[in-house]
Amino acid sequence: MQLFLGIDGGGTGCRAAVADAAGVILGRGVAGPANIASDPEGAAANILAAAEAALGAAGGGAVVAAGLGLAGANAAGATERLREALPYRRVAVVTDGITAVKGALGAGDGVVAALGTGSVFAVQRAGAIRQIGGRGLVLGDEASGAWIGRAVLAASLRAVDGFAAMTPLLAALVEEMGGPDGVVAFSLRARPADFAALAPRVVESDDPAAVAVMARAEADVAEAVGLLRGVEDLPVVFLGGLGTVFAGRMAGRFPIRAAAGTALDGALMLAREAA
Repeated sequence: MQLFLGIDGGGTGCRAAVADAAGVILGRGVAGPANIASDPEGAAANILAAAEAALGAAGGGAVVAAGLGLAGANAAGATERLREALPYRRVAVVTDGITAVKGALGAGDGVVAALGTGSVFAVQRAGAIRQIGGRGLVLGDEASGAWIGRAVLAASLRAVDGFAAMTPLLAALVEEMGGPDGVVAFSLRARPADFAALAPRVVESDDPAAVAVMARAEADVAEAVGLLRGVEDLPVVFLGGLGTVFAGRMAGRFPIRAAAGTALDGALMLAREAA
């Protein structure tokens, strides 16, 4: 039996699915983070672990082609390094934003805003996909969980220095981390997922500092979506752990549509195209 492998890997986790030629999923697997730019070795190990689990659940077999949508795939050299670690003969590797679009929109036109640990935005018109953002926390990932966590910690240090008012949320964060020096120490060792772990506290809070961070995040999302839609009345699909949060905040501003499928569905589509 011909088997097709799809991988959806992001900064928080990696999901794999094995399907037959008809697209019926026979097995699934999960593993840890799979950002091939920030942690290439760890990502490769997690990708292989998730794939092995999915193949095992499917009862084994040979993979004809693999489609991988991965965070960090737009970093120079990252895809080439990963290919050397993969045992599959036919492999297509794209950013997780591309597979998210394929899964969410199918063949239809529209805009996808994927907001999880990182963020990426894309538009599909007549099958052609244009992606913006998705360049990692150091240079972007606006409105992502990692960006929100970093932003609230930056705000806490500005409050310590007297540039802004100290709020209950900021004071609590500084205290929990052992003071300003503890915040700095955390920032030096933290990965995007560590910053993103702080995001739920910000999203759910009515603290003035949290409100300000979320207002900036909302403005960034609206700017990206508006840029991709242009003058066309394209529907918008929100994906990722923060997708529902921003879909709620954008209600009435854009026509919002539910996703037709998942990024993993998009990865399986990519695998069939690669074959």
